Amino acid sequence: ECYFCKKNIHEIDFKETNLLRPYISGLGKIRKKTRTGLCATHQRRIARAVKRARHIGLLSATSK
Repeated sequence: ECYFCKKNIHEIDFKETNLLRPYISGLGKIRKKTRTGLCATHQRRIARAVKRARHIGLLSATSK
């Protein structure tokens, strides 16, 4: 079962970068669903939140 389903978290906020960082690889790519262990719904929400955070500049698009 997915981490967010277990914790009953419905909304994933793009401003919480500490929550998003484990789902990004060392090269700055969004990790696959098989690696993260998330359900499809939460994987899509994580991807959307990461992309929004990158667009605003909260997360870098590449590795540090």
